[in-house]
Amino acid sequence: MDFHVLLAQPRGFCAGVERAIEIVERALEIYGPPVYVRHEIVHNRHVVESLRSKGAVFVEELKEIPDGAMTVFSAHGVARAVEDEAARRNLPVIDATCPLVTKVHSQGRHHAHKGREIILIGHAGHPEVEGTRGQIPGGVKLVATAAEVDKLEVLDASQLAYVTQTTLSVDDTRMVIHALKKRFPDIVGPDLKDICYATQNRQQAVRDISKKVALLLVVGASNSSNSNRLREIGEQMDVPSYLIEDSMSLNPKWLEGVSRIGLTAGASAPEALVQGVIRRIAEFGSVSVENVAGVKETIQFKIPPLLERKAKTIAR
Repeated sequence: MDFHVLLAQPRGFCAGVERAIEIVERALEIYGPPVYVRHEIVHNRHVVESLRSKGAVFVEELKEIPDGAMTVFSAHGVARAVEDEAARRNLPVIDATCPLVTKVHSQGRHHAHKGREIILIGHAGHPEVEGTRGQIPGGVKLVATAAEVDKLEVLDASQLAYVTQTTLSVDDTRMVIHALKKRFPDIVGPDLKDICYATQNRQQAVRDISKKVALLLVVGASNSSNSNRLREIGEQMDVPSYLIEDSMSLNPKWLEGVSRIGLTAGASAPEALVQGVIRRIAEFGSVSVENVAGVKETIQFKIPPLLERKAKTIAR
């Protein structure tokens, strides 16, 4: 069997994920293990296990962290109450929250200070959503679909604003925003283009390759929101689409009668996993690989100044 694999561009790590991983690695180098990380630094088991092998300890709550231990907040962000608890305990904290998530927090607080009631477009239970809910004074009303907009009860329809989870489907977000504006004409919020650039780019890349393939494979964790959205987009394009954690998750039956395969990865999946999937496909036939043209991402986020200064001191 001959397989032609189309690699989506861009795919895999985004700048926020790269920054979060670098923060943990630098903290381990500078302060030594253990470094405690609240929640998975990003949603990928392979990344977490790699950092754990270097001395990172992942916990769900701050109460699991010993007094005085170096602490890192994950890329998803945390609620203000978590920040306050860390400050009360005098825990040394390095915040690895993605700057684009921090931007959403700032937008929400700005609207709250203006006296507006906030609607958050997102999925209940996701760490980013829980962090955002806890960063906005007065709380938020959460909606995930356009249908849920009709059930919203608000205090004053003329004093509303919305913010969004950064890893949603751009199409789904567009529909919810449209429903909000239709029901609440005075509502204010960010333009659709303010959704995470990496989310948009990866979703558009999937749309592009889905027109050319008979099977779509998305490398990513089952609890990764942005990875799940990529798989959903493939399905919406009428292409059999599967979310796989790594090469061993590939079911050979999916390859039967298929010659053109689309392959991408969520924003928290390492490129090594993608290459592993290609090698796995090659076990069932010859493989040719095509890197499909797409957006070239050049954005980089700086790590916290404290780590930069410490690293320079050690280098001397």
